Amino acid sequence: MSRSIEELVRDKYAAVAASTLSNEHAGVSGVAEAFGYTQEELSSIPAEANMGLSCGNPTATANLRLGEVVVDLGCGGGLDVFLAARKIGPTGKAIGIDMTPEMLARARENARKQGLTNVEFHQATIDELPLPDASVDCVISNCVINLAPDKPAVFREIARVLKPGGRLAVSDIALKKPLPAEIGNNLMAYIGCVAGAVMIEDYVADLKSAGFAGVEVVDTGNDLNAYAKVENQSLCCAPAPAAPGLAVVDEACCTSSAGSSELHGELAELLRKYNVNDFAASVRVYAIKPR
Repeated sequence: MSRSIEELVRDKYAAVAASTLSNEHAGVSGVAEAFGYTQEELSSIPAEANMGLSCGNPTATANLRLGEVVVDLGCGGGLDVFLAARKIGPTGKAIGIDMTPEMLARARENARKQGLTNVEFHQATIDELPLPDASVDCVISNCVINLAPDKPAVFREIARVLKPGGRLAVSDIALKKPLPAEIGNNLMAYIGCVAGAVMIEDYVADLKSAGFAGVEVVDTGNDLNAYAKVENQSLCCAPAPAAPGLAVVDEACCTSSAGSSELHGELAELLRKYNVNDFAASVRVYAIKPR
């Protein structure tokens, strides 16, 4: 039986979690800054919480308040959980959800370093959250929902755990126009945050179908080639530009994860033919669960 996409995604992100990538790498911090994080924010958390995997800064638009409960879907090393924890204060709770044990181990170690008491982490997929109904004030996520095979199920689950009047504030990747079949059907392009993305209008429709109101999915205009700043990274966030506006994976940098160089070489061949910015966009997503 072939392995599921979910298992392959988990393996690739486990490899990143086991790497030495951190905010101490200029390329990693450069990616975060390109997508909206400030140096002040990045210096306020453990360097290992940032691995250059972001496509936005959801805590900047979530309007988090003291005492709130916030959940981060696909929390990785805890970058957004820790920033949220500072905004909601000791009377609030910041909860990280991730399906990759290695990412959760890194996040928990980062929390220990900070001595935080208002954070917790759970291993789960984002379409089956281990949280009670109507228990959350805000759900955030950063470049993760595009990886979920069943996005409508994710949106229904978010609606379930949000309190009436609760909100969704997400950074993600969505499509401006359909992908060429060569990319859309490619496994590494899926793991690389592109092939699993949906059209912007479908993103809006799926949120509305899940019962959300005030839905906004806005193209930020950020250049996805910002990921080229990361060196020795093993996922989608590792392209190196061969020419202005053309994203290409640097195959020499893909060898840091065993077994990944062949797949990245295949993705590199695809991305040499297409400018990813022509098809995909970093988007800011906002929606409210009606009272």
